[in-house]
Amino acid sequence: MWDNEEFLALRQQNKILVTGGAGFIGSALCRHLVLTCGVSVCNVDKLTYAGLRASLKEIEGHDLYTFKKADICDRETMRLIIDKYQPDAVMHLAAESHVDRSIAGPAPFLETNVLGTYTLLEVVRAYWSALSSDKKSAFCFHHISTDEVYGSLGEEGLFAETTPYDPHSPYAASKAASDHLVKAWFHTYGLPVVLTNSSNNFGPYQYPEKLIPFMIVQALHQHPLPIYGKGDNVRDWLYVDDHVKALVSVVEKGRLGETYNVGGRSERTNLEVVETICDVLDQARPREAGRYRDLISFVEDRPGHDQRYAIDTRKMKQELGWQPAVEFDAGLRSTVDWYLHNESWWKSCL
Repeated sequence: MWDNEEFLALRQQNKILVTGGAGFIGSALCRHLVLTCGVSVCNVDKLTYAGLRASLKEIEGHDLYTFKKADICDRETMRLIIDKYQPDAVMHLAAESHVDRSIAGPAPFLETNVLGTYTLLEVVRAYWSALSSDKKSAFCFHHISTDEVYGSLGEEGLFAETTPYDPHSPYAASKAASDHLVKAWFHTYGLPVVLTNSSNNFGPYQYPEKLIPFMIVQALHQHPLPIYGKGDNVRDWLYVDDHVKALVSVVEKGRLGETYNVGGRSERTNLEVVETICDVLDQARPREAGRYRDLISFVEDRPGHDQRYAIDTRKMKQELGWQPAVEFDAGLRSTVDWYLHNESWWKSCL
């Protein structure tokens, strides 16, 4: 089994295969790896409804970037891609991720998040087992997950890496299952893995079914802004650029077999988030009559709606020196501005 102490040193990774790299977080990661880190990236994405190559236009055609359309559930195709590309690391983000969709129809979440992760683990294990000793010791499989696996918090407390799993939605359950599979492949087969569980992300290029972009687009169309229940559910918000920097830090020097929680330390109720969006839009693009807050309405709460999420990020800071840099209000203003100036992108999603 691995001696974790040796993996506090930087792992040399010049070629990274990213799954789900056409999604929101995945595309931000691909752009960061290529443009900022100068790393060669092979992006594997099935291009489902939320996977958009338009989110990758900045790196399309770049010498360091390759795109492959493929399903992680297709074992033979994934084997061929990985064997040809010969990655130094795999960063696994491919997943169905919208809670409401998982409630309406859980099957795709089980297929992609659970069976897809299992298939990918087996392909990667075979590839890793055949590597030379030097490459084998430098290799890492990074599984990117969510804080929703922990369930719900009361008014106080934070999710730590040792918090017991208690998923409440089909989405959360599918991600919890995939987390357990990854840990099992580490303990059973010695596959070198690291895991991250992050809080709610926001920023440019987020598909407009998630809370923040959905409300921005609804407001710009002068449509009602529906909020579940009383709007008092609390989430910890993390700007996507901060998240991808954390992911790179973990894949480079995170201790193998370990989980790292990544959060923005920015707790807000859903109502507070929507009201802030409205206030930013009032300044940036005023309505002809009234304020954007006038569009807010309250609708029946969704089943199993967790009350509060909040992340303890001390492990990330103490071990890897990472902490969020973008304050929520500043990040939200930047996000609203991006959607105002990139209507062609989000209109292509509708």
